[in-house]
Amino acid sequence: MQYLLRSKIIYVLVIMVMCPLFAFTQFRELNLPGHGERQIHFGINVGVNRANYNFTRHPLFLQKDSVLVIESINNTGINLAWMVNFRLGNHFDFRTYPLNLIFTEKAFQYNLKYPSKLLKEDSVTEKKVQGITLALPLQLKFNSDRINNLRVYMMAGGKVEYDMAATAGKKNTENIIKLNKLDYGVEAGIGFHFYFPVFVLTPEIKVGWGLADVHARDENLKFSNSIDKINSRTITFSLTVE
Repeated sequence: MQYLLRSKIIYVLVIMVMCPLFAFTQFRELNLPGHGERQIHFGINVGVNRANYNFTRHPLFLQKDSVLVIESINNTGINLAWMVNFRLGNHFDFRTYPLNLIFTEKAFQYNLKYPSKLLKEDSVTEKKVQGITLALPLQLKFNSDRINNLRVYMMAGGKVEYDMAATAGKKNTENIIKLNKLDYGVEAGIGFHFYFPVFVLTPEIKVGWGLADVHARDENLKFSNSIDKINSRTITFSLTVE
């Protein structure tokens, strides 16, 4: 229930941000008329993400009865980034984030038939996977024509991520899931440029799909050996000030 509540809060925040901004664009005075013609400009990005894992169960899951059910749980994190935008033409830009720090918290929920009281397990046990990730996205933007103080765009691209909190190399990890540090994937989204007198505010929503299998599977760990492949999934709402 708490996960549904968190999702609703994010949706309400998006609506609260977007509605006044759309009303703002009705003003006729044109702000920053030459901003779109700059060859390069910079921005500070702050975002909220909802992250989880898409996974497949290993054949061992059907052969043993110690783990009855496995589910991936959504959790909320934050993004902090520095953006660099290069103008390619009237409607196309190339964009990257040389400094991009992502804090995520994903989780797996297990229904256990034989929970270990020694390890403080319950019949329903949740294993959180916290991530502190350095990401390098490379994105291509397609911009619409400007309408008063509003411009809409779509973006798509690829990314490489390095999770500094990944646990693949740790020992004595009886109670966790081992994950690799390196991941790569693709992402796509839509955003809106709102032109104010001295800055541009850009709300954006995007979805990211991890393509690499980040699971460092260990046959000896009961929370790991029932899972085969793990891929990351993320949806992010962010605000950029340019």
